[in-house]
Amino acid sequence: MSMNHVRPWRNISRRNSRQIMVGNVPVGGDAPISVQTMTNTDTSDAKATIEQVQRAAVAGADIVRVSTPDEASTRALREIVAESPVPIVADIHFHYKRAIEAAEAGAACLRINPGNIGDAKRVSEVVRAAKDHGCSIRIGVNAGSLERHLLEKYGEPCPEAMVESALEHVKLLQDNDFHEFKISAKASDVFLAAAAYQALAEATDAPIHLGITEAGGFVSGTVKSAIGLGNLLWSGIGDTIRVSLSADPVEEVKVGYEILKSLGLRHRGVTIISCPSCARQGFDVIKTVSALEERLAHVTTSMSLSIIGCVVNGPGEALMTDIGFTGGGKDAGMVYLAGKQSHKMSNERMIDHIVELVEAKAAEIEAAKDAAE
Repeated sequence: MSMNHVRPWRNISRRNSRQIMVGNVPVGGDAPISVQTMTNTDTSDAKATIEQVQRAAVAGADIVRVSTPDEASTRALREIVAESPVPIVADIHFHYKRAIEAAEAGAACLRINPGNIGDAKRVSEVVRAAKDHGCSIRIGVNAGSLERHLLEKYGEPCPEAMVESALEHVKLLQDNDFHEFKISAKASDVFLAAAAYQALAEATDAPIHLGITEAGGFVSGTVKSAIGLGNLLWSGIGDTIRVSLSADPVEEVKVGYEILKSLGLRHRGVTIISCPSCARQGFDVIKTVSALEERLAHVTTSMSLSIIGCVVNGPGEALMTDIGFTGGGKDAGMVYLAGKQSHKMSNERMIDHIVELVEAKAAEIEAAKDAAE
């Protein structure tokens, strides 16, 4: 639960779900909502895949999924798992033997789609492998690959069909005395995905993996994901998320964190509050913010920074941030620290100076945390 006693209108009451483990990452219950991404390399190229996994982890990914469509991929998975700083999920479609091989290779979780993994006997074999090797399982329902009998029953992909698909597969796992599972019910249609997830949240206490599948390119996919995931997270639904973009997986992680940060559900790195800029700006806001985002990407300490082009909203925004800079003077602006005016700084020196101030503040915050432990 995200509680704010001073501003109760910011409170989000998270759905009560049971907790499972994906490797060493808890999912569900009172655990932080984890951020996932998926590699887009050829998994059989272990070196390229490891490099992408490591970049995603540096960006903040808690869990990374890799596709394992063939034996070459599952052979490479052992090396990938050994070199990964975060738990690896093996994405399985069509061939249940790949799931067994992935479990043997050390995958922390197996993602299987009930619409194409096979019959109950094959599912039982996958469950046995998961139990033997300490894997959890994600039941991955997708509107684009629902079982034929459900499409015949409902006529088209719909929330009822997606939830029924998920619950049928839950029963298969539970019949095999397996309970370490989470569920997703993804669709590229935001309305369909949201309705399916809302119904799923009422039908089970299993942890829920949120995603809007095939969301699109960086801009369109970010918007669709922010609307779909943001709506669900705001209502308390969701234990782990993946933003699906036709873009670098690192961008998926960044967008995922920004969605969570905007709702106060996760805090990581510098949150920059900046104006869109206009003729009143005392410096080039757009270029400044772009430069600061790049130069402050290494800071993982949660803190806020306001960059406002003029004095209309600058002082007010600075009151609410750890560090602020407001334009308005001739080739210079005002630096705010903890909401109060501190000193003037030239536009020319501003970016370097702000980076120094942020790094110093981050070190101060981390030192205070260490002292409190």
